Amino acid sequence: MSKSYDNSALAPHTSYYHCMKKKITDSGIEIKEVYTASDAPEDGNELPGAFPFTRGVQPDMYRGKLWTMRQYAGFSTAEESNKRYQYLLSQGVNGLSVAFDLPTQIGYDSDHHLSEGEVGKVGVAIDSLEDMESLFKGIRLEDITTSMTINATGFILLAFYIALAKKQGADLSKISGTIQNDILKEYAARGTYIYPPKPSMRIITDIFEWCGEQVPKWNTISISGYHIREAGSTAVQEIAFTLSNGKAYVKAAIEKGMDINVFGKRLSFFFNAHNNLFEEVAKFRAARKMWAVIMQDLGATDPKAMMLRFHTQTGGATLTAQQPLNNVTRVSIQTLAAVLGGTQSLHTNGYDEALSLPTEEAAGIALRTQQIVAFESGVPDTADPLAGSFYVESLTTEVEDQAWKLVEKIDAMGGSVAAIEQGFMQDEIGKSAYEYQRQIESGEKIIVGVNKFQSIQAYTPPSFKIDDNIRQVQIDKLYKLKQERNNALVAGCLQRINQAAQSTANLIPAVLEAVENYCTLGEISDELRKVFGEYK
Repeated sequence: MSKSYDNSALAPHTSYYHCMKKKITDSGIEIKEVYTASDAPEDGNELPGAFPFTRGVQPDMYRGKLWTMRQYAGFSTAEESNKRYQYLLSQGVNGLSVAFDLPTQIGYDSDHHLSEGEVGKVGVAIDSLEDMESLFKGIRLEDITTSMTINATGFILLAFYIALAKKQGADLSKISGTIQNDILKEYAARGTYIYPPKPSMRIITDIFEWCGEQVPKWNTISISGYHIREAGSTAVQEIAFTLSNGKAYVKAAIEKGMDINVFGKRLSFFFNAHNNLFEEVAKFRAARKMWAVIMQDLGATDPKAMMLRFHTQTGGATLTAQQPLNNVTRVSIQTLAAVLGGTQSLHTNGYDEALSLPTEEAAGIALRTQQIVAFESGVPDTADPLAGSFYVESLTTEVEDQAWKLVEKIDAMGGSVAAIEQGFMQDEIGKSAYEYQRQIESGEKIIVGVNKFQSIQAYTPPSFKIDDNIRQVQIDKLYKLKQERNNALVAGCLQRINQAAQSTANLIPAVLEAVENYCTLGEISDELRKVFGEYK
């Protein structure tokens, strides 16, 4: 039998609290000294799996199925990346996540003069279906889910993937995965765009439409807050700007005559996890609730179309080159934030990523971090274990309220496209990035090993090196491919892409035909540059 106590005599003296330094989160939310039941919202009977999904999108969450454990990988050539994928799959990864090099992301083949110095450096070089065949050699696409971090050329990489699945004899109705395909955040935060906003939005809705008919399990977009956060935003800005971008995509699809209850089920999101554990958990919970309301307001009636499903990656910008082994602890905290917040899949960064691409050892430790949380911590044993915490519930409401204010401001401007064109998102992110750096330099914010607790003796882990001859290897492959393919067929395919772009026809069938005939990524991108132009 539990006992009750009169603890009034133990209550801290009020003046003690007044002399404490004010505490705020990275989003500027002031943290009270103590939280009580009066701080928590009144709607405390909400359950996981029920609208508005604050507590999670599944009633049993991880008791039914753990999150998908992904490791983001891709470097050098397709052949080299395939070796890393085979290793990760052997170690228990159940979903692949592909990083592409910058030329691939902005529509240049490896032999283009602007590709010099960048081929295979921050991801794998994919110039043609031949490279995609090498990338997934020995891997059945029906047996895995694949996430591809690619935006401006996402539709071409999707075509490569589907063409490979067809060559493998796969049932396209069983193929599952995600292309990031989120061009609005490229204009706002990252910069790997090609075409102006209007044709870019047209390509995205073409993907929604085609995938809904041909690959119904494919997530057609991963609306990304990750890169917004990496560019310097706060947690509040991350979800406000991301959900506003999501609204823009949904409205564009509705205007094209698509059913929100159908395409809405294939939308997914991609968020960052930083070190402020409780603010991050509150962020994920608030984002789910807000998206459910947004989708309902836009006309969704199917609960599955209102669910915010998301992938999380631990915060690359939080990793330090100083005392890099400390990053194992940072990634562990961020992993807990993602899981406590209800993520559907997760990538954990290697501790050495502030210095280079992750070594195999670092990637292995990162994966083991997820597995330890999954199988040893007890965190996944119940849905939304922090629900009912006076602090977390109050913080969830605070994050939501501040994010709604930003969403409403963007709506008043005419939506995300207009807000980006006016520079609003970019300016807000820039201000937050400046303030964060100012706090570090002034010592207001402590980064262990960087501005406090520095070590005299530095530890430098072995780094992962990319062979400088990679570009020549890719150029030689391209030359051989162009000698051996049917170039008359290639010319016809490119002409049909041009014609489709000038009409209202869906672009994807023409692009799929082109990649099946070994047109290259650069050739397809250039054909569309002729019609759409480039965004400056």
